[in-house]
Amino acid sequence: MTERLFEGADWDFQTLQRITDACEEVALKDLGLDVYPNQIEVITAEQMLDAYSSVGMPLFYKHWSFGKHFAFHEASYRKGLMGLAYEIVINSSPCISYLMEENTATMQTLVIAHAAFGHNHFFKNNYLFKQWTDADGILDYLDFAKNYVMQCEDRYGRIEVERTLDAAHALMSHGIDRYPGKKKLDLRAEEKRAGRRRQHEEEVFNDLWRTVPKGVAKSRSALSLERRRKLLGLPQENLLYFLEKSAPRLAPWQRELLRIVRHIAQYFYPQSQTKVMNEGTATYVHYRIMTRLHQQGRITDGNFLEFLGSHTNVVFQPEFDDPRFSGFNPYALGFAVMQDIERIVIRPEDEDREWFPDIAGKGDVMGVLRDVWANYRDESFIGQFLSPKLMRHFRMFHLHDDPEERAGIRVDAIHDERGFRRVRRELARQHDVGFIDANIEVVDVDLAGDRRLILHHHVIKGSQLNETDAKRVLQHLADLWTYDVALIEVDGNDKVLREYVVSPRPIPAAVA
Repeated sequence: MTERLFEGADWDFQTLQRITDACEEVALKDLGLDVYPNQIEVITAEQMLDAYSSVGMPLFYKHWSFGKHFAFHEASYRKGLMGLAYEIVINSSPCISYLMEENTATMQTLVIAHAAFGHNHFFKNNYLFKQWTDADGILDYLDFAKNYVMQCEDRYGRIEVERTLDAAHALMSHGIDRYPGKKKLDLRAEEKRAGRRRQHEEEVFNDLWRTVPKGVAKSRSALSLERRRKLLGLPQENLLYFLEKSAPRLAPWQRELLRIVRHIAQYFYPQSQTKVMNEGTATYVHYRIMTRLHQQGRITDGNFLEFLGSHTNVVFQPEFDDPRFSGFNPYALGFAVMQDIERIVIRPEDEDREWFPDIAGKGDVMGVLRDVWANYRDESFIGQFLSPKLMRHFRMFHLHDDPEERAGIRVDAIHDERGFRRVRRELARQHDVGFIDANIEVVDVDLAGDRRLILHHHVIKGSQLNETDAKRVLQHLADLWTYDVALIEVDGNDKVLREYVVSPRPIPAAVA
């Protein structure tokens, strides 16, 4: 008779080790997963709230916003207005999974299967994480960043450091490169270079500004547009990188702070593009592992029913008229597509053979899924694998609502072949960062004149920036640039829709 992993709800660390070993056996042998080494840590509710406040990272520099988030989440949790996640998992090697100590033994099994093997496999194998993250170096780099910020606070004052970090955090979503370069990010090497770079920057004057003609009377024509752009590497979508390299008055330590925030922003970039896939993968893996452990008799019927109750809550999709509805639940959508792929691979229908000829009836479920997990992101995953059967199941259709048209709301796609393709294309587009994130670039600088920084926002389908938010973020940008900043919103025909101009606030004497 197969030995049970545990009896009842209680657990100890020996139990966690047995659970981890059992999940690993299923994950590696049955599912063929490829994972980083695992590090399991058990934390309290307060520690989980603390992890929330610092975006789940185990080592992070201090900043007032983290304390603000902690206070908000703690108050909500104590009042019963929110629950806590069963776990948090870190994309690092070893892969760190934080488990809540309040979890029952069944829930610990679930979250180990979900995080330590589902998320872990996705982190290690998906092409975006391979391109943009350095799992081996992130923990050391975070330790370096934390110590460096503390050193800056001791040397330059907490207020001055906080001011720079405030501005960097405001620009964080525009401090990333969206296209991979020639070199893969190596955070350990970056940490070693940081010291040498700071010493060099303290000794060398910025040649770019040394060669600028003197006097504010010079016009922008003193340097040709092509020459200016070449000097500054324009156009540039990574605003933090541009400021780090070209802002005329930043001290070397401020540039290093921008670099730290930029690297951390880049590290999280793949997660914003793979929410549906990442959670869908982890949910599918935990479902397969828990089902297999039940089949093996290693967990009881009662344990399995407890698991199914939690799993059902995770993949619950509210109806459109439900007060809880806020779009598609990424767990529900991701898991449903994974299960549908399994169906198509094993039991395809004629419709599936027409829509998915490459995988229909192939028979190797895990081979197909591992390939999908490795080579797609949310936008391409939905655009490629959302089936008509699933669209009917979720009762999807497309509404057209253009405020400039007097026709009102129109059903633009229904359940026919043309409608299915339209619905799938539109849903995929909602997960395309190139479509949903504002496309803002630095396009020019008046080097010889007033040194105004000029940015363009390329407006897509009339989606202009919120005026209040735009001005607040531009204020931070102007403070770092230390000269005026102009943001021009243009449509697809380069027609100017709106323009913002912001001047920097006075620089404190300690920084100047």
